[in-house]
Amino acid sequence: EEQLVESGGGLVQPGGSLNLTCVASGFAFNSVPMAWVRQAPGKGVEWVSAISTFGNLTYYSDSVKGRFTISRNNAENTVYLQLNSLETADTAMYFCSKYYGMAARSYVPTSQGTQVTVSL
Repeated sequence: EEQLVESGGGLVQPGGSLNLTCVASGFAFNSVPMAWVRQAPGKGVEWVSAISTFGNLTYYSDSVKGRFTISRNNAENTVYLQLNSLETADTAMYFCSKYYGMAARSYVPTSQGTQVTVSL
């Protein structure tokens, strides 16, 4: 059974940082590009970032470019998302996923996600 387990979210003040972790199991992680998406309360899914199979290529949405960094460790079946310079607009549930493109409509998160709340 394929499984993705996210962690690392929390409550942080604007300008703060968090490091999200996603541990994958049940599929050939080192053969699959991965992505992070997020969903704010009352809003649709937003594609955030993606990383190639070997981690040499990374992609970011304009809203997070320069502030977030995606990385992966294939030996540990783990993908990370470092969140820096957080803004209140970054408040959302964050999900990792296999990469299905940059269109948000391609993603229907089924994992638990990890909540990021940016507030004073």
